[in-house]
Amino acid sequence: MDRENKLLNEDDDIESYTGKDMYERVCSQPLLTKRRNTTSQIAIVGVNACPVESLDYEERDMLRSVAKPSTGEKMINYDLVFLANFQSRLFTGLVGIFNNIAVENISGFKLLMTTGLMLKHQMGLAAITAIVLMLVLVELSESSFNSGRYYKAFAALAGCNLALAAAAAALCAYIAPAAAGSGIPEIFGSILCVSAGFVVGKEGPMVHTGACIASLIGQGGSRKYHLTWKWLRYFKNDRDRRDLITCGAAAGVASAFRAPVGGVLFALEEAASWWRSALLWRTFFTTAVVAIVLRAFIQLCSTGTCGLFGEGGLIMYDVSAAKVSYSVPDILAVILLGVIGGIFGSLYNYLVDKVLRTYSLINEYVPQPIIDPGILEHKKGPAAKILLVVTISLLTSICSYGLPWFATCIPCPAEVSSRCPNIDVSGNYKSFQCPPNHYNDMASLFLNTNDDAIRNLLSTSTSKEFHLSTLFIFFCAVYCLGIITYGIAIPSGLFIPVILAGAGYGRFVGRLFEPITKLDVGLFGLLGAASFLGGTMRMTVSLCVILLELTNDLLMLPLVMLVLLISKTMGDMFNHGVYDQIVKLKGLPYMEAHAEPYMKHLVARDIVSGPLITFSGVEKVGNILHALKTTGHNGFPVIDEPPFADSPELCGLVLRSHLLVLLKGKIFSGHRVLAGDEVVRRISGFDFAKTGSGKGVKLEDLDIKDEDMEMYVDLHPITNASPYTVVETMSLAKAAVLFRQLGLRHMCVVPKGQGIHAGNFVLTIYLINAEASDRRNPDPTRLSAGAYFGTVPSHESSKMTMKELRLVG
Repeated sequence: MDRENKLLNEDDDIESYTGKDMYERVCSQPLLTKRRNTTSQIAIVGVNACPVESLDYEERDMLRSVAKPSTGEKMINYDLVFLANFQSRLFTGLVGIFNNIAVENISGFKLLMTTGLMLKHQMGLAAITAIVLMLVLVELSESSFNSGRYYKAFAALAGCNLALAAAAAALCAYIAPAAAGSGIPEIFGSILCVSAGFVVGKEGPMVHTGACIASLIGQGGSRKYHLTWKWLRYFKNDRDRRDLITCGAAAGVASAFRAPVGGVLFALEEAASWWRSALLWRTFFTTAVVAIVLRAFIQLCSTGTCGLFGEGGLIMYDVSAAKVSYSVPDILAVILLGVIGGIFGSLYNYLVDKVLRTYSLINEYVPQPIIDPGILEHKKGPAAKILLVVTISLLTSICSYGLPWFATCIPCPAEVSSRCPNIDVSGNYKSFQCPPNHYNDMASLFLNTNDDAIRNLLSTSTSKEFHLSTLFIFFCAVYCLGIITYGIAIPSGLFIPVILAGAGYGRFVGRLFEPITKLDVGLFGLLGAASFLGGTMRMTVSLCVILLELTNDLLMLPLVMLVLLISKTMGDMFNHGVYDQIVKLKGLPYMEAHAEPYMKHLVARDIVSGPLITFSGVEKVGNILHALKTTGHNGFPVIDEPPFADSPELCGLVLRSHLLVLLKGKIFSGHRVLAGDEVVRRISGFDFAKTGSGKGVKLEDLDIKDEDMEMYVDLHPITNASPYTVVETMSLAKAAVLFRQLGLRHMCVVPKGQGIHAGNFVLTIYLINAEASDRRNPDPTRLSAGAYFGTVPSHESSKMTMKELRLVG
């Protein structure tokens, strides 16, 4: 629930759900049940509602007049932008290095211990210590089964995975719930869950972490952790904060994939909902800093000082050694891969949607059919989330250790550059239970880190390394495990599971087309990964560049472009991209960049409603306080009336946050007069700057006495005197595009005739989304789009959501 709406009158006409209706509501839209909107008279039925107040790119006239920077401040502001970007990206790069080193060493130690137990090799002191910690599980295994070493190995593997998974889930369930699905708890949670063997990636948490670091700088640091610097106050505005968060998301991608150019394009294509030319070089600068930091530490780690990390440099999956030549049969195979990727990707998105809804029911509600079939009681909390994580971890461990037993041992190839079989943490040839000079191809995929498994699938000149049955089983297992793993209480990303599954079926198709194709099966694995990414993410340019930077093979550019275009087109025929679906499930009011076709037949006044709540230029304190208590709106029109104007006219728009600051300052007057420069003298311009989440002035912080209620306050100094306005007869399609492209929260709809009170509204994203929801889901039992909001003033909180909030996963 929005914090601003807690003081809403209980007598307002708000739609509520009880009994059987509540049960049906939870089953159909579980992620929206706890977001009942209580903003004024709004009664939302199936419309997205979000407690997040978004940022606004519109520059306020009030800030220009109240907080005029000095000449010196103007000169240093440009340099401070560089310094802020450099500082945040340096931290992001260091976090990425720490993440990689920790995952490689924890996972490597776990797999080495498992391999050592299976092969009965002499192990070091650290491994012996770990085995002692697992003594209880091992003894239970020995007492339950006759075979010792294989069950000891499984007990060690499953025990380590369960411990790491439980720790990651505890961090998300108790300390940082926002880290689940994709701060410091998220960094450690990502390390633990990836090391636990889950089919998840670390790129989603890295994007979120980069954005969090940028947001921390954008809100002036953290007073709670005593991380504040005076110079950060210059970035406490919506424009700079949004730019910093966009750069943070780009830095996260660059850190996770070692793809600086791909990070820039990811921010442009997927992360930013508003783009400007200055943002291009800023994101490029930040990703360049990350790349330099990564390269420096990789060079340091290549000497062996970082344990198992440091191989490969900035190229994670190098396929440049393969010869790239293709003909007509190869093009047909690529087209088939694109079609398969689009179908599998859309099915993946559909199943992820259903699993997320199911997990929401499991984690939050318990049906009570004996007492009342329609009553749901909140019984489950963090313990249920941890139990679900532990269950999925155990299932993953069983698949990783159990499925290789169904594979047949393969003789080691005669001409191979690497050791076969290898007993270290990485490599293409895992011995598992096979005799000497043989390897288990399925163990080479399952008993490896996700990055090493991808390297094996994309390895070139190894066409016979994996059986067709192994590739098919691996694809099915990873496909299903990726679906059921995403959404549990751990920080997780979707890129790596999708690349794993796509590379699996890509290599499978390459083996099938081997008699008629010239492409290496490793390159087919790359194309399969690209097709599955295109079918799920529905991105094109950024994915293409990221894949090329990952694999170091520019000759594959035409084929990667082709397969991405085909898979995206096929996927769009069935549903939206996975990120769009998650945004909808979370109730974030994201607005598409294009207008819907039906909007061409409507005008702006068709989706607004009244009555309108406005303030006079000089308003009574009691009236302002009542409006703030009884509504959750974030913007209010200010109307000038005589004697301050010849006739009623729109003066501008005032924000709720600015009203709260003004009321707290108590610049009141006993008469209805203008305050002049008193606001500038008594309140600093930085007091009106954007605050961090939960740090601004709240309604309950105000100390308004009864005698103050009849006092007057001048709103002119804090009013945006030049808000964006459109005439009421403007096409809704034009208004929606203007609203989206300018990154607005509020847009005033003014009447065509004389007189403000003849009709004046504020168009917001909720009004547009409500109309879109009604058009997509026509239901005679529902209210019309206009009635969705009852007698709602059309200026309710827009809360324009940034697209950065979509990478939690």
